Amino acid sequence: MPPYPRADERKTMVERQIAARGIRDPRVIAAMLEIPRHLFIPPPYDRAAYDDNPLPIGSGQTISQPYIVALMTELLHPKATDTVLEIGAGSGYQAAILSRLVRRLTTIERITPVANLARTNLESLGIDNVIVIEGDGTLGYPKNAPYNGIIVTAATPEIPPPLIRQLADGGTLVLPVGGRDVQDLITLHKEGGSLLQESHGAVRFVPLIGHHGWERRIS
Repeated sequence: MPPYPRADERKTMVERQIAARGIRDPRVIAAMLEIPRHLFIPPPYDRAAYDDNPLPIGSGQTISQPYIVALMTELLHPKATDTVLEIGAGSGYQAAILSRLVRRLTTIERITPVANLARTNLESLGIDNVIVIEGDGTLGYPKNAPYNGIIVTAATPEIPPPLIRQLADGGTLVLPVGGRDVQDLITLHKEGGSLLQESHGAVRFVPLIGHHGWERRIS
Protein backbone atom coordinates (compact mmCIF):
# COMPACT_ATOMS: atom_id res chain seq x y z
CA MET A 1 0.00 0.00 0.00
CA PRO A 2 1.42 3.42 -0.93
CA PRO A 3 1.86 5.88 1.94
CA TYR A 4 -1.00 8.20 2.84
CA PRO A 5 -0.64 11.86 1.78
CA ARG A 6 1.69 14.18 3.72
CA ALA A 7 4.15 11.38 4.44
CA ASP A 8 7.07 13.82 4.50
CA GLU A 9 5.37 15.80 7.26
CA ARG A 10 4.85 12.63 9.30
CA LYS A 11 8.50 11.70 8.85
CA THR A 12 9.58 15.12 10.14
CA MET A 13 7.08 14.84 13.02
CA VAL A 14 8.51 11.48 14.07
CA GLU A 15 12.13 12.55 13.75
CA ARG A 16 11.81 15.89 15.57
CA GLN A 17 8.97 15.38 18.05
CA ILE A 18 8.96 11.68 18.85
CA ALA A 19 12.27 9.89 18.26
CA ALA A 20 14.21 12.99 19.35
CA ARG A 21 12.33 12.94 22.68
CA GLY A 22 13.13 9.33 23.51
CA ILE A 23 10.46 7.14 21.91
CA ARG A 24 12.28 3.99 20.82
CA ASP A 25 9.72 1.24 20.16
CA PRO A 26 10.03 0.57 16.40
CA ARG A 27 6.42 -0.60 16.13
CA VAL A 28 5.14 2.63 17.70
CA ILE A 29 7.32 4.71 15.38
CA ALA A 30 6.12 2.74 12.34
CA ALA A 31 2.48 3.32 13.29
CA MET A 32 3.07 7.06 13.79
CA LEU A 33 4.72 7.20 10.37
CA GLU A 34 1.83 5.39 8.72
CA ILE A 35 -1.39 6.82 10.21
CA PRO A 36 -2.40 10.17 8.64
CA ARG A 37 -3.11 12.42 11.64
CA HIS A 38 -4.54 15.15 9.41
CA LEU A 39 -7.53 12.95 8.53
CA PHE A 40 -8.57 12.95 12.21
CA ILE A 41 -8.64 16.75 12.52
CA PRO A 42 -11.34 18.99 11.02
CA PRO A 43 -10.43 22.01 8.88
CA PRO A 44 -8.91 24.49 9.21
CA TYR A 45 -6.92 22.90 12.05
CA ASP A 46 -5.85 19.97 9.86
CA ARG A 47 -3.24 22.26 8.30
CA ALA A 48 -1.35 22.11 11.61
CA ALA A 49 -1.83 18.35 12.04
CA TYR A 50 1.88 17.54 12.23
CA ASP A 51 2.83 20.30 14.65
CA ASP A 52 3.54 19.29 18.24
CA ASN A 53 0.26 20.57 19.62
CA PRO A 54 -3.17 19.34 20.70
CA LEU A 55 -5.89 20.58 18.33
CA PRO A 56 -9.69 21.00 18.50
CA ILE A 57 -11.87 18.26 17.02
CA GLY A 58 -15.28 19.70 17.96
CA SER A 59 -17.71 19.34 20.90
CA GLY A 60 -15.12 20.91 23.22
CA GLN A 61 -12.72 17.99 22.72
CA THR A 62 -9.14 17.85 21.47
CA ILE A 63 -6.74 15.48 19.78
CA SER A 64 -3.57 14.97 21.84
CA GLN A 65 -0.20 16.21 20.62
CA PRO A 66 1.73 13.56 18.65
CA TYR A 67 4.41 13.07 21.30
CA ILE A 68 1.86 12.31 24.02
CA VAL A 69 0.11 9.78 21.76
CA ALA A 70 3.44 8.08 21.09
CA LEU A 71 4.49 8.19 24.76
CA MET A 72 1.23 6.71 26.08
CA THR A 73 1.31 4.04 23.39
CA GLU A 74 4.87 3.05 24.24
CA LEU A 75 4.09 2.98 27.98
CA LEU A 76 1.30 0.51 27.26
CA HIS A 77 3.83 -1.99 25.81
CA PRO A 78 1.28 -3.27 23.26
CA LYS A 79 1.66 -6.74 21.76
CA ALA A 80 0.16 -8.10 18.56
CA THR A 81 -1.93 -10.59 20.55
CA ASP A 82 -3.34 -8.04 23.04
CA THR A 83 -6.93 -7.02 23.70
CA VAL A 84 -6.95 -3.34 24.70
CA LEU A 85 -9.50 -0.84 26.04
CA GLU A 86 -9.31 2.89 25.30
CA ILE A 87 -11.32 5.43 27.29
CA GLY A 88 -11.98 8.58 25.26
CA ALA A 89 -12.11 7.77 21.55
CA GLY A 90 -11.99 11.37 20.42
CA SER A 91 -11.71 11.49 16.65
CA GLY A 92 -10.13 8.03 16.60
CA TYR A 93 -6.44 8.84 16.11
CA GLN A 94 -5.11 7.03 19.18
CA ALA A 95 -7.30 4.05 18.29
CA ALA A 96 -5.93 4.05 14.74
CA ILE A 97 -2.36 3.96 16.07
CA LEU A 98 -3.17 1.11 18.44
CA SER A 99 -5.02 -0.80 15.70
CA ARG A 100 -1.66 -1.43 14.07
CA LEU A 101 -0.17 -2.81 17.28
CA VAL A 102 -2.82 -5.02 18.95
CA ARG A 103 -5.30 -7.74 18.03
CA ARG A 104 -8.48 -6.00 19.15
CA LEU A 105 -9.33 -2.59 20.58
CA THR A 106 -12.52 -1.40 22.25
CA THR A 107 -12.76 2.38 22.54
CA ILE A 108 -15.43 4.24 24.52
CA GLU A 109 -16.68 7.76 23.83
CA ARG A 110 -19.47 9.51 25.76
CA ILE A 111 -20.26 12.29 23.23
CA THR A 112 -22.43 11.05 20.34
CA PRO A 113 -21.08 13.32 17.55
CA VAL A 114 -17.51 12.53 18.58
CA ALA A 115 -18.17 8.78 18.68
CA ASN A 116 -19.69 9.01 15.20
CA LEU A 117 -16.66 10.96 13.99
CA ALA A 118 -14.32 8.26 15.32
CA ARG A 119 -16.32 5.53 13.56
CA THR A 120 -16.28 7.43 10.28
CA ASN A 121 -12.54 8.14 10.46
CA LEU A 122 -11.61 4.56 11.32
CA GLU A 123 -13.87 3.12 8.63
CA SER A 124 -12.38 5.48 6.05
CA LEU A 125 -8.97 3.87 6.65
CA GLY A 126 -10.38 0.34 6.51
CA ILE A 127 -9.57 -0.33 10.17
CA ASP A 128 -11.64 -3.33 11.20
CA ASN A 129 -10.20 -4.44 14.56
CA VAL A 130 -11.60 -1.46 16.53
CA ILE A 131 -15.09 -1.20 17.97
CA VAL A 132 -16.41 2.22 19.10
CA ILE A 133 -18.83 2.12 22.05
CA GLU A 134 -20.85 5.11 23.24
CA GLY A 135 -21.07 5.35 27.02
CA ASP A 136 -19.46 6.19 30.36
CA GLY A 137 -15.80 5.23 29.98
CA THR A 138 -15.17 5.35 33.73
CA LEU A 139 -17.20 2.13 33.98
CA GLY A 140 -15.02 0.39 31.42
CA TYR A 141 -16.56 -2.27 29.18
CA PRO A 142 -16.87 -5.58 31.07
CA LYS A 143 -18.18 -7.46 28.03
CA ASN A 144 -14.73 -7.64 26.41
CA ALA A 145 -12.68 -7.81 29.64
CA PRO A 146 -10.11 -8.68 30.80
CA TYR A 147 -7.82 -6.33 28.90
CA ASN A 148 -4.07 -6.68 28.48
CA GLY A 149 -3.88 -2.89 28.36
CA ILE A 150 -6.12 0.07 29.15
CA ILE A 151 -5.38 3.62 28.01
CA VAL A 152 -7.32 6.67 29.22
CA THR A 153 -7.09 9.81 27.12
CA ALA A 154 -8.89 12.19 29.49
CA ALA A 155 -8.01 13.42 32.98
CA THR A 156 -9.52 11.74 36.02
CA PRO A 157 -9.26 12.81 39.69
CA GLU A 158 -8.60 9.19 40.71
CA ILE A 159 -8.10 5.80 39.08
CA PRO A 160 -11.58 4.40 38.29
CA PRO A 161 -11.94 1.09 40.21
CA PRO A 162 -13.77 -0.68 37.33
CA LEU A 163 -10.71 -0.22 35.12
CA ILE A 164 -8.47 -1.90 37.68
CA ARG A 165 -10.91 -4.83 37.92
CA GLN A 166 -11.05 -5.19 34.13
CA LEU A 167 -7.25 -5.14 33.72
CA ALA A 168 -5.80 -8.61 33.15
CA ASP A 169 -3.02 -9.97 35.32
CA GLY A 170 0.21 -8.79 33.73
CA GLY A 171 -1.60 -5.86 32.12
CA THR A 172 -0.84 -2.14 32.17
CA LEU A 173 -3.14 0.85 32.67
CA VAL A 174 -1.97 4.26 31.35
CA LEU A 175 -3.85 7.41 32.38
CA PRO A 176 -3.56 11.05 33.52
CA VAL A 177 -4.59 11.55 37.15
CA GLY A 178 -4.94 14.84 39.00
CA GLY A 179 -6.79 18.14 38.89
CA ARG A 180 -8.67 19.71 36.02
CA ASP A 181 -5.72 21.86 34.96
CA VAL A 182 -2.64 19.66 35.40
CA GLN A 183 -2.31 15.90 35.85
CA ASP A 184 0.37 13.29 36.42
CA LEU A 185 0.70 10.69 33.67
CA ILE A 186 0.91 7.36 35.45
CA THR A 187 1.17 3.67 34.62
CA LEU A 188 -0.37 1.00 36.81
CA HIS A 189 0.92 -2.54 36.27
CA LYS A 190 -1.03 -5.48 37.71
CA GLU A 191 1.02 -8.52 38.64
CA GLY A 192 -0.14 -11.40 40.82
CA GLY A 193 -2.68 -9.30 42.70
CA SER A 194 -0.20 -6.46 43.28
CA LEU A 195 -0.30 -3.03 41.65
CA LEU A 196 2.89 -1.18 40.73
CA GLN A 197 2.39 2.53 40.02
CA GLU A 198 4.90 4.76 38.23
CA SER A 199 4.86 8.45 37.34
CA HIS A 200 5.87 9.81 33.93
CA GLY A 201 5.53 13.57 34.28
CA ALA A 202 2.99 16.37 34.09
CA VAL A 203 0.37 16.51 31.33
CA ARG A 204 -2.84 18.39 30.51
CA PHE A 205 -5.98 16.62 29.26
CA VAL A 206 -9.67 17.46 28.99
CA PRO A 207 -11.61 16.11 32.01
CA LEU A 208 -12.97 12.58 32.07
CA ILE A 209 -16.69 12.90 32.79
CA GLY A 210 -18.47 9.97 34.38
CA HIS A 211 -19.44 8.09 37.50
CA HIS A 212 -15.81 7.55 38.54
CA GLY A 213 -14.44 10.72 36.94
CA TRP A 214 -15.46 14.33 37.04
CA GLU A 215 -19.24 14.58 37.44
CA ARG A 216 -21.03 16.57 34.75
CA ARG A 217 -21.53 20.18 35.83
CA ILE A 218 -24.84 21.88 35.15
CA SER A 219 -24.34 25.47 34.07
